[in-house]
Amino acid sequence: MPEQEPVLSDAEISERLEKLRGWEYHAGTLQRVFQTDGWRGSLLVTNAIAFLCESADHHADLTVTWPKVSVALSTHSAGGITAKDFEVAGLIEALVLWKPPAGSSLRGPAKAFVRE
Repeated sequence: MPEQEPVLSDAEISERLEKLRGWEYHAGTLQRVFQTDGWRGSLLVTNAIAFLCESADHHADLTVTWPKVSVALSTHSAGGITAKDFEVAGLIEALVLWKPPAGSSLRGPAKAFVRE
């Protein structure tokens, strides 16, 4: 049987949140809302997050609406926030807000589907 992931203290959560722009700790979960350009953007963001979470075997709670996608993370089996939640939040942040780097031959979408 795998060892249970340790739950982070409020102080540890606050410290880690300082390095994770846009995320908040509320109601026992790490939360982030991504504003989108509408239905197309909401579905693209949702599918990207779903792929990532399924690959990580650590699933987010998602609320999908026309102009936004709300994400909530917690480790249900541990009963709180763990390092897994922060790792997945960081991966979600990097994936959803990814843009081609300067000097890249890629140019990105003609119309941004996530608003920062």
